[in-house]
Amino acid sequence: MDITLERYHGLGNDYLVYDPNKNELELNEENVKMLCNRNMGLGADGILEGPLMEEKQMAVRIWNPNGSIAEKSGNGVRIFAKYLKDAGYVQKKHYTMLTDGGEVEITYLNEEGSRLKVSMGKLSFWSDEIPVIGERRQVINEDMVFGRTLYPATCVSIGNPHCVIPMQEISEPLVCKIGRESERARYFPNHINTELMNVIDMNNIAIETYERGAGYTMANGTGACAAAGVAYKLGLTSNKVIVHMPGGELQVEIGDDWEAYMTGDVFYVAAVKLSSEFVEMLRAV
Repeated sequence: MDITLERYHGLGNDYLVYDPNKNELELNEENVKMLCNRNMGLGADGILEGPLMEEKQMAVRIWNPNGSIAEKSGNGVRIFAKYLKDAGYVQKKHYTMLTDGGEVEITYLNEEGSRLKVSMGKLSFWSDEIPVIGERRQVINEDMVFGRTLYPATCVSIGNPHCVIPMQEISEPLVCKIGRESERARYFPNHINTELMNVIDMNNIAIETYERGAGYTMANGTGACAAAGVAYKLGLTSNKVIVHMPGGELQVEIGDDWEAYMTGDVFYVAAVKLSSEFVEMLRAV
């Protein structure tokens, strides 16, 4: 049986959609790594597997390129919602989707389903919910050491964990340097995503992201929500900001109850049919 995956991207954060209802291949850590390999596979920042049915709701399983499972992905959720509309699974303008990091509410803002608003869930700064080691507290502006350098870090969960570090200057090399150390730092028992954040003004911030299990990415939806929440929590911005990333912009609004709302675009690229030889290699691992 032929195996076909759909390629999409959200602000340069690219995913492959694997629909188990149309293909016969059991994804696992090893064949996900093969598929995401940019030299010997298709190349991607991850794989979105679904739709899966859980509790009578459509769900998506989000694979990182290293074969681990991600609880939630802002770009991934928007991409998967676009696929559900493209494939005819969803006709409604508004519905709820399940992820391993909780429910997200999807609203299509145009007929094509390429622009979406997503209610991503509530932000939590509590250490046991992120998690961060130590006594229960809100992890706000704490000194943390990554690679022998001290940084002021604020940590937050939006169904997945984030460490946000405000800085005057941010860059890809710097976030990679810090992120390689912070991802598996002793503070974080489940590892963590890292965002370097520069506050431009009360309505604009810029971030660079190093993703847990993926490395450097051009854009990160949950990271954008996390950074916007941290900027608002620290009193640096209003509750509505545009988050600027190398791949593009997302609009993020933080509600009174710390619910994060994200608005942005996604793009369909191509359907990719795998060769029979490659499929056999995937089945063999």
